[in-house]
Amino acid sequence: MALWRGSAYAGFLALAVGCVFLLEPQLPRSALRSLWSSLQLGPAPAPLGPGSPEGRLAAAWDALIVRPARRWRRVAVGVNACVDVVLSGVKLLQALGLNPGSGEDHSVLHSRNDLEEAFLHFMGKGAAAERFFSDKEAFQDIAQVASEFPGAQHYVGGNAALIGQKFAANSDLKVLLCGPVGPKLHELLDDNVFVPPESLQEVDEFHLILEYQAGEEWGQLKAPHANRFIFSHDLSNGAMNMLEVFVSSLEEFQPDLVVISGLHMMEGQSKEFQKKRLLEVVTSISDIPTGVPVHLELASMTNRELMSSIVHQQVFPAVASLGLNEQELLFLSQSASGPHSSLSSWNGVPDVGVVSDILFWILKEHGRSESRASDLTRIHFHTLAYHILATVDGHWANQLAAVAAGARVAGTQACATETIDARRVSLRAPREFTTSRSEAGSRVVLNPSEPVVEWHRDGVSFHFTPVLVCQDPVRTVGLGDAISAEGLFYSEAHPQH
Repeated sequence: MALWRGSAYAGFLALAVGCVFLLEPQLPRSALRSLWSSLQLGPAPAPLGPGSPEGRLAAAWDALIVRPARRWRRVAVGVNACVDVVLSGVKLLQALGLNPGSGEDHSVLHSRNDLEEAFLHFMGKGAAAERFFSDKEAFQDIAQVASEFPGAQHYVGGNAALIGQKFAANSDLKVLLCGPVGPKLHELLDDNVFVPPESLQEVDEFHLILEYQAGEEWGQLKAPHANRFIFSHDLSNGAMNMLEVFVSSLEEFQPDLVVISGLHMMEGQSKEFQKKRLLEVVTSISDIPTGVPVHLELASMTNRELMSSIVHQQVFPAVASLGLNEQELLFLSQSASGPHSSLSSWNGVPDVGVVSDILFWILKEHGRSESRASDLTRIHFHTLAYHILATVDGHWANQLAAVAAGARVAGTQACATETIDARRVSLRAPREFTTSRSEAGSRVVLNPSEPVVEWHRDGVSFHFTPVLVCQDPVRTVGLGDAISAEGLFYSEAHPQH
């Protein structure tokens, strides 16, 4: 028992980091390492190697993960895409000829001086922040200096582009990506990703990620922690400008799966704009041919009204599948007065019974039923320690392989390894859990040799699997996007007549 308690204790500590990974995927590697080591999460106390719980679990997954009988051939993904430029914040500001003054927060950046003050403000606290830069010309000048700066790193950014990249790793799959794609992003994308000409633009949407290290000094300031400051002048993604281009390109491309993300990018817009645009989103989705499943990938939000509108303005019934993490799940329940909505935040590893109740409620309230003409029949939930795939019976197949594949990629991508290395990961999921908190749930004891647990509740099937969490993560950008893409890749949708 002491072994399980030790792992569970490590799991609770790790959750704080897990939330950061899922909510702040662009954290610099140095910040990830210092966060990880500050929690003193050493190697798992279990014996390492193939006989360990981790080794047995990885081997069991490999046996379970099989391609479905009917496979996707053509996948269309839209609509948020950008280039993440990662570099030293202090060095960029020095290159721009700025001197360290006094730090001051600005909710919107209007000038280089605002940028310097806001950066200093957050660097002094060691806190992460993201801001909009309002002056287009001034931003483009800064972005050019940043992009050409020695040592600046360029990455594919935006959920849609990251999901498209993940799908494109499978050479037998044709992938269409629609979003604001400039020359640099086009160059970074996999050759297997087709971008329609109407989606190409002359200038990239750059998101500048200014890193600073723990103890780094500038002027009188010293950063207490490593972190990053993000800013952009991203009007295209903020208004989902490419949505109509995306839907109009589907007729020619003829996909058998459509993935949409980017709704969260509208948080900076007015309430009126959000409502109007969401109605247009629903109209656009309804133009997609019947029988083609649409997956909606949610992402981090702080605007309760926007989340409430997404739930109530018919967005959910228009899509077949949802992908989300624990923050979005609880926020969704709070925004729509769902079960456990009085819970202000998760305490440690999210309780499996509580998560299961909220997933069940979403599918029962907004999903397909005899009395409701909704397309929603699938939700893929991911948190640091475990994943759950919930499906309305009769619509999906191969769930066992799909949930296992999503969890496996979380371990391999974070550790940047081709396969799970049992010495570098640890099992942090609860070893025992109850499948529901609102009604009499079953008690489950986890067995690493049979890692996918299945249960049923009133026409909904749940498939649960732990994650083998990377102890020393190298790559956490787009982890949620990779999980959802991999889960979809191994899923099979029954044809709906």
